[in-house]
Amino acid sequence: MATFDSVKTALRIKTDVFDDEISDLIEAAQQDLGIAGVVVPETLDEICTRAIITYCKMSFGLPDDYDRLKKSYDEQKAQLVTATGYTNWLEV
Repeated sequence: MATFDSVKTALRIKTDVFDDEISDLIEAAQQDLGIAGVVVPETLDEICTRAIITYCKMSFGLPDDYDRLKKSYDEQKAQLVTATGYTNWLEV
């Protein structure tokens, strides 16, 4: 999974000890985007990947820059919600 490797690299994790936690965070990020109305494509593009990485960096451990990461993730999510092709609002 490209996202898993991307997140692990972004978190600067080289060991396998945190693999389950990282996988859980990726799933949580996708679910959070889904709750907001974002349809996360099966083949992730760079925009969705970046939002998932930001969510994981914000949620992994106790980051010193949590507030900055939270604001960044919220902005990325808001952009996805309003962007054409990332929601299914018109399919209802």
